[in-house]
Amino acid sequence: MLRKNMLECIGQTPLVQLRLGEGAVGRVYAKLELLNPFAMKDRVAKHILLEAKRTGVLRDKAPIIETSSGTMALGLALVGTSLGHQVHIVTDPRIDSITLAKLKATGCTVHIVQNMTKQGWQGARLERLQELMGEYPNAFWPRQYENPDNPRAYTGLAQELLEDLDAVDILVAAVGSGGSLCGTAQALFVTNPHLRVVAVDAVGSVIFGQPDRPYRLQSGIGNSLVPANVNFSVIDEVHWLNDQEAFAATAELARTETIFAGNSSGSVYAVARWLSRTVSKTTNIVAIFPDRGDRSIYDEAYRIEKGIGDMAFPTHPQETFDTNPVTAWSYLCYKNFMHKMTRLQEEHIAR
Repeated sequence: MLRKNMLECIGQTPLVQLRLGEGAVGRVYAKLELLNPFAMKDRVAKHILLEAKRTGVLRDKAPIIETSSGTMALGLALVGTSLGHQVHIVTDPRIDSITLAKLKATGCTVHIVQNMTKQGWQGARLERLQELMGEYPNAFWPRQYENPDNPRAYTGLAQELLEDLDAVDILVAAVGSGGSLCGTAQALFVTNPHLRVVAVDAVGSVIFGQPDRPYRLQSGIGNSLVPANVNFSVIDEVHWLNDQEAFAATAELARTETIFAGNSSGSVYAVARWLSRTVSKTTNIVAIFPDRGDRSIYDEAYRIEKGIGDMAFPTHPQETFDTNPVTAWSYLCYKNFMHKMTRLQEEHIAR
């Protein structure tokens, strides 16, 4: 199929029904966002940059500066350089060698911070970004964590889902900036106000009230800050997986479904597969797979170095009823928990 340029290659990704194996009841469909030219954030980069150029916020030839550890950086590398802009990416030592090579190959300038702050690696990266904004006063900062054009970029993804399926009953996606899960959910609510929205996070991410663990190994999922683009009101349930579980699930996804994906996709796969065992056979579950398997998790030497020798995976999560710290795969009925907390606060004020 002929495309005039690489920007036209973004979107229209395949939707594939997973086999899942014994015990599965509901149907799980994987939206293979990893098959965009680089990965899922290609959609975001394209939408944000084209909107910024349309409104005049991004001037011709102006530099683009963003903080990212992976897929957003690659999306900006693709779209920004295609539109004639110099792209600066601020990242940290956790960036994998293949992503770094891709960024440099496309002409990006990569700035790697060496020490984290009290707000982890993300805090250090934002401080360096602010320094660069001072050095390049006409630069454009896409602000992926708070720019509303991030979630808006996923309206197209939702439309693609509805073209392929009669209905989406459950949406499962990883949360990093909040854009893909919340943006896709908002668009799907138009046709199904009863959509069940399941967020997948990393143990050690602060997004849903857990304590920060800045040395967690997972990338592209979780955060050391709470992004403004996370719309907590649409989320019914949240799952946390630790590094070992995420890596094991990713390896199992490659082995059983022949999908060579990254750790965010692996975590989403684990949750969607488990959900398929808890619903009826008419339930359609959509799992967004955002990242491909370019990172170090398939390197046995790397896993052993990081203390992840055991690649066994638990069959189910443990339910928790609050946001007390978790260390292994756990889930919280988040909407019920928030309703309970609101009610307790109202009762306290009434006293």
